Amino acid sequence: MSDATVNPAEMDADTRRLHELGYAQELDRKMGGFSNFAVSFSIISILTGGVTTYYLGMDAGGPLVITVGWLIVGLFTLMVGMSMAEITSAYPTAGGLYYWSAKLAKKNSAAWSWTTGWFNLIGQVAVTASIDFGLAYFVVFFIQQYAPSFGTSHAAFYVFGVYALILLVHGALNTFGVDLVKVFADISVWWHLIGTAVIVGVLFIVPSHHLPMNQLLSFNNSTGWGGPHIGIYVFLVGLLLAQYTLTGYDASAHMTEETHQADTSPSRAILRAIYVSIAAAFVLNLAMTLALPSVGSAEYAKIASFGTTAGGEVMINAIGGFGGKLLVLICIVAMFFCGLSSVTANSRMVYAFSRDGAVPGHRLWAKVNDRTRTPTNSVWFAAGGALILGLPSLYQHGGASIAFFAVVSIGTVGLYIAYAIPIFLRVRSTTFRPGPWNLGSLSKAIGWIAVLWVALITLLFFAPQFYPFWGGANINNFNWAGPVFVLLLVVIGGWWLLSARKWFTGPVVMGDEAILEHIEEEVIEHQHEAEEHHHHDH
Repeated sequence: MSDATVNPAEMDADTRRLHELGYAQELDRKMGGFSNFAVSFSIISILTGGVTTYYLGMDAGGPLVITVGWLIVGLFTLMVGMSMAEITSAYPTAGGLYYWSAKLAKKNSAAWSWTTGWFNLIGQVAVTASIDFGLAYFVVFFIQQYAPSFGTSHAAFYVFGVYALILLVHGALNTFGVDLVKVFADISVWWHLIGTAVIVGVLFIVPSHHLPMNQLLSFNNSTGWGGPHIGIYVFLVGLLLAQYTLTGYDASAHMTEETHQADTSPSRAILRAIYVSIAAAFVLNLAMTLALPSVGSAEYAKIASFGTTAGGEVMINAIGGFGGKLLVLICIVAMFFCGLSSVTANSRMVYAFSRDGAVPGHRLWAKVNDRTRTPTNSVWFAAGGALILGLPSLYQHGGASIAFFAVVSIGTVGLYIAYAIPIFLRVRSTTFRPGPWNLGSLSKAIGWIAVLWVALITLLFFAPQFYPFWGGANINNFNWAGPVFVLLLVVIGGWWLLSARKWFTGPVVMGDEAILEHIEEEVIEHQHEAEEHHHHDH
């Protein structure tokens, strides 16, 4: 499953379509369908989301939500993905969601585009932050297996230091061009699939204790919420384990200007990334759950108390010794690939949104590196933005990072709202012209299901997972996502009303056919010059 060589006629068709959408081919179109799928699959990363938020499933719903919940969330996420895939086929541009909103809105298209773009951008930066922060926690956890005292005092500063280093490496690797990113993304797919198979196989076979089969669909509530019918609420809150994992597949849309057969390959890639992830994640979480001690036992509660690294503790507890550490290391490498792909997709969105003048300092972020033909400045915008979002984690209260985990919730909600707005506009549109990949007569029905699902999970993300007054008023148990979200709405909406509506008109057409061709000639000329300078310097 490697990228096929593409003949010039196909390349011309992609460039022609991009011209019709108003843009010149500035980025280097080197990706095939598999590499495009690989980026989205790597960002979904079941070995990241499915492991770093595993503790939430253990506490809020237990084995029932970890198994059945995955299938429920998976089904509805496929609906969202199908609707997005259809619109991607019609408008294959790096801007993706905000471009779609501008084209699909009957009126106030610039306002719809602005809102979608900013939720997408903030959501992507926050998801990048959550991925690399989860990785930082796991790196410290892994080191502590060999040096137990590492990072135990001033833990927040140790984790943040590792986090900053990871972002630096991810920024640097993305700076070298799409070729390197493509190689890493392709390796990442096989690492995730083979790594998951190894973890599942070991957890099924090796542990001396397994969860009794009669507890596989058992319910657990360690959230502090009590009272009649509270189980339904706790189960719904526990679905966030799967929903947080199944984000980021808009990456395939953002990479369309670097992908061959852009009106079909990325659409297929979105769907493939989702359904392969659902199947693999279900088996992975099933294996992890069967490796747990008895539900409700003191040992079960102790593992859940590890929080972000509880998924790693499940493996250490089940296997012990070198084998358990090896499984954790497999997850750490997968998280590294996940964060790398997230910075890639994030930078393409920043580049496109800046190209249309929406981001402060837009000329800087829309600049394409002459030699690599990638948006290098936008790469550092993505990494720098994630670093800033991680700063609240330095404030610790009772060992938990309240402000940071509000940012994680905002990341998921921000992305899903950005997914839902163009889908909502699409189902209300009477003028939408589908691309080659489309849902036919089922399009509107699937679209409405997707919009309603996003409305539900948005409410769930703002609901407190843990009872706020459990053991006395505890600031850690409040869910700060709601207040932060309202603040974001005020900032994005206020900025629009006070300033942006006067100058942001939505996606900007670069020029007519002659101008677009001239831009492309200059890009290729600059690339040759930069390569000559590079060779000369070496």
